[in-house]
Amino acid sequence: MKNIALIPARGGSKRLAGKNTKLLGGIPLLAHSIRYAQQFPELIDAVYVSTNDPACKAVALEFGAQVLDRPNELATDDSPTYTCLQHALLQLENTVKTICLLQPTNPLRPANLMSEAYAVFSQSAATSLFTVSRSHQKLGKISDHCFYPFNYTVGQRSQDLEPLYFENGLLYITTPAVLTQNLVFSAAAIPFVVEHPFEQIDIDTLADFEYAEYMVQKHLR
Repeated sequence: MKNIALIPARGGSKRLAGKNTKLLGGIPLLAHSIRYAQQFPELIDAVYVSTNDPACKAVALEFGAQVLDRPNELATDDSPTYTCLQHALLQLENTVKTICLLQPTNPLRPANLMSEAYAVFSQSAATSLFTVSRSHQKLGKISDHCFYPFNYTVGQRSQDLEPLYFENGLLYITTPAVLTQNLVFSAAAIPFVVEHPFEQIDIDTLADFEYAEYMVQKHLR
């Protein structure tokens, strides 16, 4: 049984065409996650890219990843992420102990995140882990043209807010047992807290990509 890194990289992005192969810091967006996983051979036995796109497949092979050809019906706008992971398990024929999911749209990660997350995961009885970051925003909802605060009272200082966290998408560790439930992580998953500027990078639009380019120049020079 082995630990694998899986990077889902479908074609057909509508908001930012060809984003997974678009150059970020001189290499394709997808390649950042491949290279990150390759830095941890003591943890990750193999790096796979699951894709239905020939351009993504070419990038994956160029940067040393193995490719799982994903059917188009599992690579639509509405396809849940767990279906990609389930397909990978079927292709790998019950040889997988854990899957580390690395989304290509989160290309920048703290250097030691993988090793720290696996250390916590391996010392627990949990079957999944996902990364979160604290939100410092004052949130509310609008109903009948009125704003209703959700996590604060009017006039309350930001530093006095009750701690709330968001799923930042940087890294997930999951297991076959969780995927059989049609989930990427379970209700009992470990929330692994990340406090780092990279937590805010999640590329869906051109503005997101331009911000990522700025962060690459600032942190990875």
